[in-house]
Amino acid sequence: MSDKKEQLKLHHLSPAPGSKKKKIRVGRGEGGRRGKTAGRGTKGLKARNTLRPGFEGGQTPLAMRLPKLKGFNNPNKETFAIINVETLNTFRAGSEVTPEKLREQGLIRHRGRVKVLAEGDLEKKLTVKAHAFSASAREKIEAAGGTAEVI
Repeated sequence: MSDKKEQLKLHHLSPAPGSKKKKIRVGRGEGGRRGKTAGRGTKGLKARNTLRPGFEGGQTPLAMRLPKLKGFNNPNKETFAIINVETLNTFRAGSEVTPEKLREQGLIRHRGRVKVLAEGDLEKKLTVKAHAFSASAREKIEAAGGTAEVI
């Protein structure tokens, strides 16, 4: 290296001495220091490679500390789109109210069966067709001169 500087290139780089340690290869024969049980002692959980899921070192696990919920969700539960008698006043007197018409007007959002409940009062004579009626809703519709038909 006379007066011309040598350029540093990738193949000139190497890690600092002592920074790279050789990996200890355990369990490679009984002659060596870490053969047979590979420094893990004999038997027991720590000699094996796994802990069971949810194990918290002997502390009561979270799954056991939390309260358990009662009951269940019925997969066959039947849900109704609910409409009150009061809401039916938006229709013209003498018209026929069906689930399709209720959906068109945006009065119910659920698909499926429709049930009419008795909240409020009905001032018009209507023919109401739905899948279910509460007893008092049926009375209010008939008191207004209309009819309640179960589909």
